[in-house]
Amino acid sequence: MLNRRSLLVSSAASLPLFTAWPALAQNKKDSVTLAMTLEPPGLDPTAGAASSIAEVVLYNVFETLTKINSDGSVSPLLAESWEVSSDLKTYTFRLRKDAKFQNGEPFNATAVKFSFDRAAAEKSTNKDKRSFANLNTKVVDPYTIVITNKDIDPDFLFVMGQATSVIVEPKSAATNATKPVGTGPYQLASWSKGASVTLAAWPGYRAAQSIRIKRAVFRFIPDPAAQVASLLAGDVDVFPRVTPRSVPQFKANQRFQVIVSNSRAKTILAINNARKPLNDVRVRRAIAAAIDRDAVIAGAADGYGVPIGSYYVPTAFGYVDTTGVNPFDLDKAKALMAEAGIKTPLTLTMTLPPTPYSRQGGELIAAQLAKIGINLKLQNVEWAQWLSGTYTNKNYDLSIISHVEPFDLGNFAKPDYYWGYHSQEFNELFEKIKHTPRPADRARLLGDAQRLLARDAVHGFIYTPQWVTVANKKLRGLWKDMPVFVNDLSSLSWA
Repeated sequence: MLNRRSLLVSSAASLPLFTAWPALAQNKKDSVTLAMTLEPPGLDPTAGAASSIAEVVLYNVFETLTKINSDGSVSPLLAESWEVSSDLKTYTFRLRKDAKFQNGEPFNATAVKFSFDRAAAEKSTNKDKRSFANLNTKVVDPYTIVITNKDIDPDFLFVMGQATSVIVEPKSAATNATKPVGTGPYQLASWSKGASVTLAAWPGYRAAQSIRIKRAVFRFIPDPAAQVASLLAGDVDVFPRVTPRSVPQFKANQRFQVIVSNSRAKTILAINNARKPLNDVRVRRAIAAAIDRDAVIAGAADGYGVPIGSYYVPTAFGYVDTTGVNPFDLDKAKALMAEAGIKTPLTLTMTLPPTPYSRQGGELIAAQLAKIGINLKLQNVEWAQWLSGTYTNKNYDLSIISHVEPFDLGNFAKPDYYWGYHSQEFNELFEKIKHTPRPADRARLLGDAQRLLARDAVHGFIYTPQWVTVANKKLRGLWKDMPVFVNDLSSLSWA
C-alpha cells in the first residue's frame, strides 16, 4: 500500500520542493525522560522527608495553594487570591472553582481543611507536623478558607507552596504513597521499583490543552559514570542536579545545555549531639576546625559550592557570614581534643547515603579528621536505610547530607529531631524570631541564631551547593534556579 510517507520518499528525487515535507509531517516530540540520583521511597510528600518525592510529584500530580517559582517568588495555584490580616497571622484564601481531583472528587475548602488537619494530627508523619499544628483552618464557604497561624511567618505563602503542603483528596489520602491522587496535570502511569516512575498527562486537568509534555519517565541512576553514559547515549533528556564531575564534557558538547543553579540547601557533616563524646561541644568544635571546607567543595562538589559556617545560606534573608567562627585550624582542633580529654585514636562511624557528594565527601573528611586522631569507619547505606536508621532511629555518629528545605532553621528547636541537639537558648531565640514582625528586628535575631549554632558547632557546616542540570539543547522551560526541589513538567516543551 502506498502511504504518504513512501510517496514523499519516492518523489524526492524528481520534486526537490517535497524534501521539506517529511520534517513538516513529523509529530512534535511530546515525551521526556528525566533522571534522578535517588529513587523516592514513596509518592506521598506528606508521609516522608525524602526530597526525591517532591522531585516526581510536586506540581505534577499534587498541587498546593501557592506555587513557588524558579526565582523564589510565589504565585497563585489552587488559591486564586488571598488576603492577609493586619497582625500578619490570618490568611483568607479564595480557591479556584475549576479544579478537581483525579478520582473525580471535587476540590474545595473542605479538602484543604482535611489536608492541613491531617498534617497536624497525632499520627501524622508529615515532616512539618509541628508547623501545621500551629494552624487553625476554618471553612467559610466551598471556595473560601481562612487559615490562622499562631506565629507570624513572613514566609507563610512560600511554605504553602512546598511539598508538605499539598492538598490531598480525603478518600484516597491513605494510599497516596503508591497510588497518588491529586489535582495536577499528571497521573501515575507506572512504577517499576528500582528503575523508573512514569507519569502521563491527565486528560481531565483544567488546562489539559496547555500541557505539551504528554509522558514523562523518571529514571533512577545513582552511579556518576552511568549518569554520564545515559546522557551521552540519549537515553536521558535531562538530568537535574547531576553529579557535577561530568560538567566539562557537556559544556564542550553542542548537543547539550548546562544550567548552574543557586540553591538554598545546606550540606553538612551531621553530628549526633546525643552521643558521647559528640555531646561535648569541644569535640564538635574540634571536628569543625579539622574540616577544610574549600577542599571538600573542590573534591566532593567539583567546586560547585559556597562555604557556610552555620545552617544558613548567603541568598537567604538575614544571612551573616559565620565561616570565621570555626575556621580550618588543625592545631586548634588538636588542642580542643586534648582539652576534652579525648584519648586518640577515637573511632567513630560515618553513615553515608548513596549520593555522590556524600560518598566522595566522606572519604575526604575521613582523611581530614584522621589528622587529629579521629578514625572514621565509612558505612555506605542505601537511601531507605539512611531514612530509617539515621533519620528515624538516630542510629549514627556522623553523616554527610544536604538539607534542601529553604526555611528549616526550626529543626534545631525540635526536641526529637535526629540531630539530638537541645538548647534552651536557641529555643527562646527561635520563639522570638517567629513572633517578630519588623524585618530589621527579625534579621538581627536570625543573625543571632546563626552565630549560636556556629558557636555550639552543632554540625560541621560545610557549603551550600550549586545544582547543575544537563539537558538536551532543544528542551525548553527548565528552571534557572532551584529554591525547592521540583521538576515542573508543565513548563517543559521541545523546540
